[in-house]
Amino acid sequence: MNFAKLTLILSAAVALAGCEVTDGLGRHGPDKSLDRGIDSDKNLGNLQAGIWVDPNGCDHWIIDDGVEGYLSARLDKYGKPVCSGVAAPTMVVGDFKQGSTSIIGDPL
Repeated sequence: MNFAKLTLILSAAVALAGCEVTDGLGRHGPDKSLDRGIDSDKNLGNLQAGIWVDPNGCDHWIIDDGVEGYLSARLDKYGKPVCSGVAAPTMVVGDFKQGSTSIIGDPL
């Protein structure tokens, strides 16, 4: 009987470990609009984003703050990938590096 109880308790603990916690406003997880890295807490909305085109020709937002880098898919209002053709596949367009000048066609 004790083995069955222990197994049940451990199973419940493992199941609950996967649950997400909200911040009271219904949002899940940490605020990802802030840089929580080793350099400082910056608002990523104040940094310049560039566009990296993946091998399939679809766009991704890219930000490099000098210490860390960020990448996310560029989506339209319906959640579908944007494939604008702004550059050749695997190329970057825009001033996305901290303190850099405009970089056009800089491969990653």
